[in-house]
Amino acid sequence: MVGIIHYGAGNIFSVLTTVERYGEKVTIISKPGLLKKVDRIILPGVGSFDPGMKFLIDTGLYEEIKDEIKKGKMFLGICLGMQMLFESSEEGKQKGLECIEGKVQRFPNQHGLPVPHMGWNSVNITGNSEIFNNIPDGSFFYFAHSFYPVVKNKKMVIGQTEYGIKFASCVQKDNIIGVQFHPEKSGKYGLLFIQNYLKL
Repeated sequence: MVGIIHYGAGNIFSVLTTVERYGEKVTIISKPGLLKKVDRIILPGVGSFDPGMKFLIDTGLYEEIKDEIKKGKMFLGICLGMQMLFESSEEGKQKGLECIEGKVQRFPNQHGLPVPHMGWNSVNITGNSEIFNNIPDGSFFYFAHSFYPVVKNKKMVIGQTEYGIKFASCVQKDNIIGVQFHPEKSGKYGLLFIQNYLKL
């Protein structure tokens, strides 16, 4: 069973329908206690850093997420859900989940590119992971974000994208995977990405 965390702003419906199409049972989680009963966890992303983190802390999901990750349960963070895995973000003052060392920064207002970064962009595969099985290097995925992660340990960066600057668009640390793009909105290769995650 897959647990999708709902913190009031996540893109729940698209992620839920994408997972269900592969025959997986899904439960929506907005309070502690249920994470222990699922096989893998998805933290979707739409919204702002501080409200999302405050919800996790206030409900007790913050510690429970960290505990389940420590047990080795597969975890996927999408967009804001990826950013919440880091220590902090320029978008707010709340601490992150602190599962991956690094911080989240806002795109600089330069290079003549609008912020937020919206639309399709390519992902260059920079690491060896089964999450990219049968996905060609340079495949396009859908992005919608104004902030990006700066990863302390560059070996955890397995996908990179360029938007004025090169940034980590996919990271992996053991059983934790984070993606800045939205696989549930990314067509053929986005669906394959989710399918690969469900097989890990």
